[in-house]
Amino acid sequence: MLEEPCQECGYEVRYFPRGDIGSLIRSSAAQWKEILAGDEPNLRRRPRPDRWSALEYAAHVRDVFALYDQRLRLMLTQDGPRYPNWNQDETAVEKNYAEADPADVAAELSSNTANLAAQFDSVAEEDWERTGFRSDGAAFTVESFARYFIHDPQHHLHDVRIGLATLDS
Repeated sequence: MLEEPCQECGYEVRYFPRGDIGSLIRSSAAQWKEILAGDEPNLRRRPRPDRWSALEYAAHVRDVFALYDQRLRLMLTQDGPRYPNWNQDETAVEKNYAEADPADVAAELSSNTANLAAQFDSVAEEDWERTGFRSDGAAFTVESFARYFIHDPQHHLHDVRIGLATLDS
């Protein structure tokens, strides 16, 4: 995914200027807020049993923004931090994504967006090469971390748009 466009959603992370990550986060969040303002029954419906609803995806993205904010802070303040494992499926159950209030998710997503985007906006030139490590040992620089991250909300927007179109047909 860092070396070529995503085969499922087509999103390309290789070529945008790294200084644009904050604006890309804000743009993604605006699209999520539009989705969350939609018809609530459709937001809660899963297009297939093996796919999350639009609301569940939005709650996931909200939590991803918070998680990446924490991890970026570690990368910028510690040398080579190691991140604990995060199980997104367990989190979805623990936080009951399916029953969340869309307005609350939108508000929390706005807050998480502001924090994460501002933090990326403030990355100093010399800090883009700082490193961090996932629990599986995968290494990231702040730059590769940013590129890896921004694919997630974009990919899920793709998933949700397909799912909502399926529900409308």
